[in-house]
Amino acid sequence: MTDDAKVLAHRMYEAFNTRDVAAAKTIFSADFVSHPLGTVGIESVMKAWAGMHATFPGLRILVEDMLSDGDGVAVRTTLHGTPADKPPAMMEFFRVRDGRIAELWGLSTLSRP
Repeated sequence: MTDDAKVLAHRMYEAFNTRDVAAAKTIFSADFVSHPLGTVGIESVMKAWAGMHATFPGLRILVEDMLSDGDGVAVRTTLHGTPADKPPAMMEFFRVRDGRIAELWGLSTLSRP
């Protein structure tokens, strides 16, 4: 599962970076839980991604480090394309179930306007 979980993580960031919001339907489980947003379901991911793209049209997420163990993945990223002097950082932890991301926890230094 470890390699599959990493591949899935890279797919998620690639979909975000290429603005392929519809790919969320193949990446996240139907009952996906975003703990930071307090939301459930794929539609909440699609809405969050679309909002981020609208707020920061040039936003790209760069994976800096990724660790996985079983069905868990930890990822440290930087966010490029924001007005910040230094790229904001983000830490995300997620759990994979049946080949899809089922739960996500995360922290970010991104300040939203």
